[in-house]
Amino acid sequence: MKLPPAAVLLSTHSAMQSRSSVLIDYNVAPPNLSTLPNGSLFDTWRPRAHVLPPTGQVGDPCMHYTDPATGLFHIGFLHDSEGISGATTDDLATYHDLNPNGSQSIVPGGINDPLAVFDGSVIPAGINGLPTLLYTSVSYLPIHWSIPYTRGSETQSLAVSSDGGRNFTKLAQGPVIPGPPFAYNVTAFRDPYVFQNPTLDSFLHSPNNTWYTVISGGLHNKGPAQFLYRQYDPDFQYWEYLGPWWHESTNSTWGSGIWAGRWGFNFETGNIFTLDTEGYNPEGQFFATLGTEGSNQPIIPQLTSIHDMLWVSGNVANNDSNSIAFTPTMAGFLDWGFSSYAAAGKILPSTSKPSSKSGAPDRFISYVWLSGDLFQQAEGFPTNQQNWTGTLLLPRELRVLIIPNVIDNALARESGTSWRVIHTDSNDTVTLQTLGISIARETKSALLSGTSSTEQPRTLSTTGVIPFEHSPSDKYFILSANITFPTSARNSSTLQSGFRILSSEMESTTIYYQFSNESIIVDRSNTSAAARTTSGIDSSNEAGRLRLFDVLGDDGEEGIETLELTIVVDNSVLEVYANGRFALSTWVRSWYANSTGIDFFQSGEGEVRFENVMVSEGLFDAWPDRV
Repeated sequence: MKLPPAAVLLSTHSAMQSRSSVLIDYNVAPPNLSTLPNGSLFDTWRPRAHVLPPTGQVGDPCMHYTDPATGLFHIGFLHDSEGISGATTDDLATYHDLNPNGSQSIVPGGINDPLAVFDGSVIPAGINGLPTLLYTSVSYLPIHWSIPYTRGSETQSLAVSSDGGRNFTKLAQGPVIPGPPFAYNVTAFRDPYVFQNPTLDSFLHSPNNTWYTVISGGLHNKGPAQFLYRQYDPDFQYWEYLGPWWHESTNSTWGSGIWAGRWGFNFETGNIFTLDTEGYNPEGQFFATLGTEGSNQPIIPQLTSIHDMLWVSGNVANNDSNSIAFTPTMAGFLDWGFSSYAAAGKILPSTSKPSSKSGAPDRFISYVWLSGDLFQQAEGFPTNQQNWTGTLLLPRELRVLIIPNVIDNALARESGTSWRVIHTDSNDTVTLQTLGISIARETKSALLSGTSSTEQPRTLSTTGVIPFEHSPSDKYFILSANITFPTSARNSSTLQSGFRILSSEMESTTIYYQFSNESIIVDRSNTSAAARTTSGIDSSNEAGRLRLFDVLGDDGEEGIETLELTIVVDNSVLEVYANGRFALSTWVRSWYANSTGIDFFQSGEGEVRFENVMVSEGLFDAWPDRV
């Protein structure tokens, strides 16, 4: 989903004036916040450790790459419907704007893109050895999967940077991919993602190190699809269409849809990459991340769309010398949050500055966009009062995750899931495989660098909340814990265990696991006192599925897999990670200054053990150069 083309946002100057002139008391009940001056809530819920522009609206992450000349990792994002802005990092924790005030590196207004610049992807050493951007150039709007497509709306064009990524200059020529394949009635044709792969080189008889691009979209009345092209000449002027890389039926699902949502009517922001258990491996297993636009209705298109942020893994086979196809074997959510969408990643080589510092291997690093509540974008609260909307979530390392010693039962063998059995063992167990999702190691190390405290292990068996001995003093912290459930919990319809955070007498957010639907729940019904005085602050619950398997312990006893939680609170941004394979992100806009408590939480019957409970406070400042 792209930013609206006519988004009206406040200037940096007006926001700074409002910040200095309006005093707000966070110890008393909030007024109707929509009556406050523009920019007066700029700092109220703004995160500290995340990627977002100095002011205004952030959109899809895109245009990431490692600069061969400097080793710096570049990240980019759509910004204010006026192009793509970027920043660099040498540690995946602190960032530096490429341009003053976070201004854009490329903006619309050329012959190919009179209306908009949508997502693009960078070849690090492309034309003349310089960073070369292949991006979607937009000539007609609106574009939406539910309406007829205007031919020529989306084309793919080139731009080159000769100043370290600060500016990308468009080539004085027409698009290099002037439209969808002949006679395709597409729903969309955008978000080119460039990559290299030796398996494709071999299957397609391409020269070694050929560049490919996958373009996301779909076909009306047929379903979502990804279209595969390859570089035809050394100067990247011509791209050869190789056929549909992958397509699914209209608004169908993977399996029952429980573990991977809907394929929808249209694909967006597709990335293709290969992984092993360490990270990126050119010879590894094929994965893709993608946004899906759809409807909760199986057949009838509706303007009220769903936007799911999914991942998929599968097999690749060539049909003939110039055609290749991808077939899924497992799929899941990259992030379960309502507002989490449009992920984009890139290979981060071991030779890059971040990896050289940390000693990390070649990796695939992905950023997810956390938009406004339920894709609220540019109108109404909180945009005007904040003078910013949305953020990118913390960078994530993706890898193949192996889950050993799983009891060989129906829970492990279920089909249409986000895991698959890769080995049957001799002791009535199986080994499972899925996508590993974790905070990038450098980022997590920085998150844990603050003042830390550890809670004593606790066993809870009755409904209630127990305050932490050492709750944080502010709303910037990372909490980690292991929660062990009894085997009887598997059949419990009432047991809920976890934590209450951002807690005071007036507000709190509860994060818990429940077996009745195998889900991690974020209960936001009491998160924000401001939601009771101001419309536009979403307080609906969030949820994501995570199966805790029956496993064989080191002692030879069968038990339920331990829940391993990591919870990051960056003021209003909440990210929940679990067991190296689950992520759910959302907004938690607490109001009162003293809403900083953490409590153990339990409801229902069952003796539950909490261990390794640690809190690190403060977080880091991701933007040390900004005033």
